[in-house]
Amino acid sequence: MTQAQFRFTGIGKAFGERRVLKAANIDLSAGCCVLLSGRNGSGKSTLLRIMAGMEKPDRGEVDFGGGPLPWRRCSHYLQQHILYLHQQPYMFDGNVRYNLGYALRRGRDKKTLIAAALHWGGLEAMANAPARSLSGGERQRLALARAWLRRPAAMLLDEPTANMDIEARITTLALLRSLKEEGYALLISSHDQHHFDDLFDVRLHLGDGRIGPARPSAQRITVVRS
Repeated sequence: MTQAQFRFTGIGKAFGERRVLKAANIDLSAGCCVLLSGRNGSGKSTLLRIMAGMEKPDRGEVDFGGGPLPWRRCSHYLQQHILYLHQQPYMFDGNVRYNLGYALRRGRDKKTLIAAALHWGGLEAMANAPARSLSGGERQRLALARAWLRRPAAMLLDEPTANMDIEARITTLALLRSLKEEGYALLISSHDQHHFDDLFDVRLHLGDGRIGPARPSAQRITVVRS
């Protein structure tokens, strides 16, 4: 896993006459969880897709530690090292084991890695179940385990606990905490922000196309780079 340190600056994006992002700035760092709030339509999902190299901004730069570069020169690198996880993860035809294997290249260790991911996500009992038959919480666990197999530097999670019951939410939060402890950079976009009180380090708000602290008391830890 590549140690994450990404700085996005001046990200701008418009859809026709509607300017969704106006010079938005945000940082990701290894082992740090950023919680992002914002109203529906504020551009949170658009921002996450841009950060993952999936959607082209109108303008913006990315710094990996060697100085800022235009987004267009970084998109392939972002796609390799940052994963975007939608709130309704896509499930391929086939069972849970097959869906995990989709994240891996062919190799001698594939079965071992899939077994490790099943254990990490608490999915052993449903390894042979059709992935599309899983509940919302189980699908999210499978998506996280699949992402864990990819070993990105950062994960961007769009409403990862939406519409979950208490038990499923607790399980998902435990997996997110494990990812953070392993050194992944996490960015979580959510309306249910109180669920992440014991997880986030920095809390930000996206409004009027710009990013700032959600409120002075919410930003508990300042990430300092050497």
